[in-house]
Amino acid sequence: MGAAIAENAGDIMNKSELVNKLNGFLLDEMPQYKIQAELFEKDYTSQRRLLRSLMNVRPPIRTSEKFLNLQDELLRVETAEKGIVDVSELNGRIVLWQGDITRLNADAIVNAANNKLLGCFYPCHGCIDNAIHSAAGIQLRLECAEIMSKQDYDEPVGTAKITKSYNLPCRYVIHTVGPIVQGKLTDRHCRQLAECYKSCLLLAAENNLKSIAFCCISTGEFHFPNEKAAEIAISETIEFLENDNRIEKVVFNVFKDKDYKIYKKLL
Repeated sequence: MGAAIAENAGDIMNKSELVNKLNGFLLDEMPQYKIQAELFEKDYTSQRRLLRSLMNVRPPIRTSEKFLNLQDELLRVETAEKGIVDVSELNGRIVLWQGDITRLNADAIVNAANNKLLGCFYPCHGCIDNAIHSAAGIQLRLECAEIMSKQDYDEPVGTAKITKSYNLPCRYVIHTVGPIVQGKLTDRHCRQLAECYKSCLLLAAENNLKSIAFCCISTGEFHFPNEKAAEIAISETIEFLENDNRIEKVVFNVFKDKDYKIYKKLL
């Protein structure tokens, strides 16, 4: 027991050192946040929240290899601690799984992005876009920025882009922009959401990916009704799989109990 406690204490200390060094790097790079940083307590949890906040607000600019090595070391440790879920062990071609999508080792996970495709800039926001970018590392925003710079216009609703996954256990991230529902749900909203699923599945198949994990696109900050969104997700997926055998497994990842009950009933 004593040895186990000592080992765990050593892990925490190492992570604390990594976090402190990374915060130092980012505050030197972005000195405008030093006053806000002083408001954070000095314990590990608070300093780790500071680090995520700084990563969230950081613009897509290059940094040193030293920073990336330290960041990657920390994120790899955190990924191991959360535990990686092997999607090949989930039974069925269409699977419902509840939990943190950043734990799945699918060939691709789907990110519900905004039309700038650069991730969420709100510190520690609860959206899936923030969670995926935070777990992947700052390299993901940089790659997205390069894609958008070449494209030179906002990402249209219903389309999809593929990037590397960096420190996530999946191989790739597929980013799609879902419809924003303000007021009454329309047929156009439904068609746009259907296009999101079609675009992601087709992009995965074109890249020879065998498994893909979907989040609940547009149902969070974009206010698409949860049950209708699930109906569209399942319908479009079944139709695609009936006509294309390149994708072997689709995971519907849900986080909230509400969505789990909806998908379980529909499936």
